[in-house]
Amino acid sequence: MLQRIQSIYLILAAANALGASSVFYLWKTNSGGIVFAKDNTYAFVAFLATGIMSLITLFLFKNRKLQFVLGRLNIILNFILLGFFVYLSQNLSGETLVSEKGIGMFLPIISIVFIALANKAIKKDEDLVKSVDRLR
Repeated sequence: MLQRIQSIYLILAAANALGASSVFYLWKTNSGGIVFAKDNTYAFVAFLATGIMSLITLFLFKNRKLQFVLGRLNIILNFILLGFFVYLSQNLSGETLVSEKGIGMFLPIISIVFIALANKAIKKDEDLVKSVDRLR
């Protein structure tokens, strides 16, 4: 059912990955150019994948176990994206002089928090269903 709290968390994670990644920049270059996620193919594909995976997870509310597993996979994908951003931030040219990191590099952390909260609520629902099945 879509009125559960984990649905809100998954919608927020999808909005963070799909919407906020195009609003907030990842970094500024030495020449003053701003780099968004759509300018970097790998970051764009990873943000798109995590957003779509959050939406798929949202609509699998009848299969809570699969929903939980997809949530974990989405967290792993966000950690990979975060590691990619850390790698890029360490290898930007002119790192000590001019380059400036943007808030977009921290968007995977926000997605991880929302997906972890959704997984916690999914686990709570699954435990509730198991406890009701024991009473039958």
